[in-house]
Amino acid sequence: MIARLRCSLSNRLALWILLICLFALLYVVVKDRLNHYQNQWILVWSDEFDGSVLNRSKWNVVDAPSPRNNELEYYTPEAVSVIDGYLRIRTDQRSYKGLEYTSGAVETRNKYDFLYGKVEIHARLPKGQGIWPAHWMPPSDHVSPYEIDIMEMLGHEPNKIYLTHHWLGWIPQQYTGTFVGPDYSEAFHTFTVEWDPGKITWYIDGIERYSSTSHVQNTPAYLYLNTAVGGKWPGAPDETTVFPQFHDIDYVRVYQKQKAFDWKFW
Repeated sequence: MIARLRCSLSNRLALWILLICLFALLYVVVKDRLNHYQNQWILVWSDEFDGSVLNRSKWNVVDAPSPRNNELEYYTPEAVSVIDGYLRIRTDQRSYKGLEYTSGAVETRNKYDFLYGKVEIHARLPKGQGIWPAHWMPPSDHVSPYEIDIMEMLGHEPNKIYLTHHWLGWIPQQYTGTFVGPDYSEAFHTFTVEWDPGKITWYIDGIERYSSTSHVQNTPAYLYLNTAVGGKWPGAPDETTVFPQFHDIDYVRVYQKQKAFDWKFW
C-alpha cells in the first residue's frame, strides 16, 4: 500500500514537473512571437505616384520663395508633376518673380504628420553646382526646436549624402553623418530614416549609415521634399551647372510599429 502511494505521488510530481516545463516553454515561445510581432513595421501612409496628377489630398505644392538660407529659387507649382510613375521636381534657370531660378517643393503639413515611425523614399537626385535636393521632416507646430533630414545632397558632390538631426532651434547645432557612395543622380536609391523614442537611425539602400541618440525629437513632424538652388551652404550655380535638373521620386512610404500588447500569464 505504501509502495503504491509512493508511486502515485511520484507520478503526480513527474506530471506536474512536465506541465511546468511545457508551460515555461510555451511562455518563452509566445513571448518571443509577441515581441517579434510588436517590432514589425506596418505601412500606414504612402504615395506610389501611379497616376497622372499629384494627389492633393496628401500633398501641398509650395508656391513661394524660400529666403531662409539665402536661396535663389522660387518654388512654383508648374515645377511639380507626376510622370511615368514618379513625382518629378524640375529645376530651371529662368527669371520668375524677381528670382533667377524656379524649382519645386511638396509637403504634407496639415494633411499628414506622425510621431515616430520609418520613412522610406526611393528617388533619383539632381546634380550640379548650386543644386540642393532634400527630403526632410520639419516639426508640425513649427515651434518645437527640432528637424530630421532624411537626406540632403550638394549637387557638386553627387556621391555624398548628408544625414542630419537639427536641434535647439534654427541655428547650426546639429548631428550630421555623411556617406560617400555612387553618383546618386544616375539611378534610383532608397533613403530611409527610423525614428524611435530616443534614437534616429539613417539607412541608404537598406544599410545603416548613421544614428543619433541626443535631443531626439518627441513631437510630430511632417514630410517635405524639395530641390533648392543656391544658398549659404551649396553656393550659387555656375557655368558648369546644367539646366533643367530633375529630382524624381518613385515612392514615399511611412511605417509604424505594431502596438504593444499588455498581457500577463500571472
